[in-house]
Amino acid sequence: MAQNLPVSDMTEDQAALELQRLALTLAQANRAYHRDDHPSIDDATYDWLKLRNAQIEQKFPHLKRTDSPSDQVGAKPKEGFGKIRHRKPMLSLSNAFDAEDVEDFVARLKKFLNLPPQSHMRMTAEPKIDGLSLAVRYEKGQLVHAVTRGDGETGEDVTANALTIADIPKSLSGAPDVLEVRGEVYMTHADFAALNAAQEQAGQKPFSNPRNAAAGSLRQLDAQITQARPLLFFAYAWGDLSEPLAPSQSAAVARLHALGFSTNPLFKTCDTSEELINHYRAVELARSELGYDIDGMVYKVDDLALQARLGFRATTPRWAIAHKFPAELAWTELLSIDIQVGRTGALSPVARLNPVTVGGVVVSNATLHNEDYIAGRDSKGQGIRGGKDIRVGDWVQIYRAGDVIPKIADVDLSRRPADSQPFDFADKLRQEGIEGRRAPGDAVWRYSGAEPLADLAIEALKHFVSRQAFDIEGLGAKQIEQFYHRGWIRTPVDIFTLKARFGPGQLQQVSKLDGWGEKSAQKLFEGIDAKRRIELHRLIFALGIRHVGEGAAKLLANRFVTWEAFSEAMRNAVAGSAAAEALVDIDGVGAVMAQSVVEPFQNPARFAALQVLLEQLEVIPAPQIDSSSSPVAGKTVVFTGTLTQMTRAEAKARAETLGAKVSGSVSAKTDILVAGPGAGSKAKKAAELGIETLDEEGWIALIEGL
Repeated sequence: MAQNLPVSDMTEDQAALELQRLALTLAQANRAYHRDDHPSIDDATYDWLKLRNAQIEQKFPHLKRTDSPSDQVGAKPKEGFGKIRHRKPMLSLSNAFDAEDVEDFVARLKKFLNLPPQSHMRMTAEPKIDGLSLAVRYEKGQLVHAVTRGDGETGEDVTANALTIADIPKSLSGAPDVLEVRGEVYMTHADFAALNAAQEQAGQKPFSNPRNAAAGSLRQLDAQITQARPLLFFAYAWGDLSEPLAPSQSAAVARLHALGFSTNPLFKTCDTSEELINHYRAVELARSELGYDIDGMVYKVDDLALQARLGFRATTPRWAIAHKFPAELAWTELLSIDIQVGRTGALSPVARLNPVTVGGVVVSNATLHNEDYIAGRDSKGQGIRGGKDIRVGDWVQIYRAGDVIPKIADVDLSRRPADSQPFDFADKLRQEGIEGRRAPGDAVWRYSGAEPLADLAIEALKHFVSRQAFDIEGLGAKQIEQFYHRGWIRTPVDIFTLKARFGPGQLQQVSKLDGWGEKSAQKLFEGIDAKRRIELHRLIFALGIRHVGEGAAKLLANRFVTWEAFSEAMRNAVAGSAAAEALVDIDGVGAVMAQSVVEPFQNPARFAALQVLLEQLEVIPAPQIDSSSSPVAGKTVVFTGTLTQMTRAEAKARAETLGAKVSGSVSAKTDILVAGPGAGSKAKKAAELGIETLDEEGWIALIEGL
């Protein structure tokens, strides 16, 4: 497929097909980000796709499309607002991704201006705010309208909403007769957290990140809603002017500040590319302390006369560039290490962080795996892969593994406090009053107290109602906690007897709780009844058996088909029996998993609880796969990179319904690798092993060719 080919190897036909795909994909991404305030792909993938488009157009200039992404800025304005055409287009910026790109940028400017390579060229550097671009026009000192970027040519009239933002002056004194101020509307981390708490309290969906919250708040048709939202505005540029503000970028920004606009305190002038890079690195390290989101730095030629000489390309100024931070990485301070009790009794350390945005999501916690990982060595004193000697007070670099789980990538030892002490796991347990022990050969501490822990029960119940398990509408993690602490639900069977125990007053009792009403209470009971009929693999997964994840649950369900057969086999699988040997012989079930699976069935108390639960349920087999008609039945598939036509979860579910086994890593047992943009080490390993690799279109063609 063309999307996996290096540009240098493309034929004209392949290039034309790839340009068509990129135009469609990037247009959709622009609409999702600029118009709908709901990004469909991450920034790194978007930048990579735009770069690939530009490289193909450079090699095949005659193939450039009329709808080329190179000529597009933003997206068409959303319906519902009036439209205003910008007197001067609101352009986007070219991107730099490393120090070499910045040096090349400065060198190109000097060459264009015929300046000596070693000469100094004063530049400005300022944080690139991750918010919503806005242009505010003043005439004779009075605000006349405010317009979003839109598609760069025409934006949405959000004047009424902009008037509610405290950082935007309603009138100016000493300004040019015509002054269009451009900047970014944003929201601080603290205000974002408070807004989401209010959203959840009101039973509404929380925002995914501050950028989406700011954009959604500014683009409300009801200005009173915008007024209630904590929006701020940084001014950084200008559009239409009746007279110049100043002879330089830095002086013009200073004048905007004097007129009453908020400007960024990290704005700085630099004379060399080395100074630009040093400021970039300093801001990157301080990123989590700013209290608002940035995704890079913007560099501009300071002398406005030189800017005029340099001019513009089709959609970008030649005199400015955005230097992006590395994808999915951010530095922040580790404030504390807490112990979290898992549903199986595992005592897991969790890093509590000064909140920072990583990959478009605000991260305040990160996994620390276990005691050895924190110490950077195992129980024998040997160094372990990935171990960091992580301590409270450290500055740590965060990344999101698989776009989901926040983890620590690095520790900045140069910023470690002088009184820093290694983390003592056992001492932390004593401080928390948690009884735990670590068995020989086990990397994980486990709860060993005689009294049952509420945290354990709550986590087990949350797992029971999770999406891959019973997935009961209206009964999520928040409701489980609420009902547990009221004593209404303490075990899984309590969920299905709730209605009977409440009697005639069932709706009234639930509807009186905070965040509930009669309608939501009714939906809860209907949701519970709807899940009394459950597929076997979902029930096995819901039981929360140690070492049995979603994949293993499906494996067991496909092997035994019915609950009766599964239960009988587990009851008979005592050590040394034929049933035990048969269980271990199942491909994908080892001795450790087998021991965990049989335990609930051979423990009298746990088995009795299972029997009580089963009285409330009808367990049905999962739909069986007709291997004869599926080209992927029995094959092991790995997905990597970004998928554009479906989510990763959707792709995984669809593969499994066709009889494939989905794995998270590439090995000699892998049959197919599905690689989207951004595929890295997995694609390389697959190539080394000679594994069949498909792009997303190839995968869809394969499975839809049934």
